[in-house]
Amino acid sequence: MQEAGDAASLATRRLSYLFKQAERRMAELHVDALAPFGIHARDLGVLLAIERSGPASQQQVAERMGVDRTTMVAIIDALEDKGIIARRPDTEDRRRNVIELTSTGKDVLRQATAASDRAEAALLASLSPAERKQLRSLLARVLATG
Repeated sequence: MQEAGDAASLATRRLSYLFKQAERRMAELHVDALAPFGIHARDLGVLLAIERSGPASQQQVAERMGVDRTTMVAIIDALEDKGIIARRPDTEDRRRNVIELTSTGKDVLRQATAASDRAEAALLASLSPAERKQLRSLLARVLATG
């Protein structure tokens, strides 16, 4: 029969468990870090995707992020209501709208990114700078092969 300590030890050797717990902790830190800006981590991801690629359609941003279209519409609607992004007709295809950051959105993105960086630093506080760099590098390699 397994003892409780053995079960915990087995769990902490499972990557799925470790990734889930790290993601849960990162999500908690992001809730606090991003609350002053009225956005969530998922919203920050959308803002970063728009900033990185420039104005794009909702569908393009949804595809880049792996988010279904219905969810993306809700995210975009909320960000638009806050004045963070704006929709405008696409000059090449009037049937679709393009979304882009407003000046307020650019300011929110700058401040929220800094807050997110501080949240990440808190999560990784027990690692040396070299270990943080190595962790990022290893995760990027894992994701690049998937």
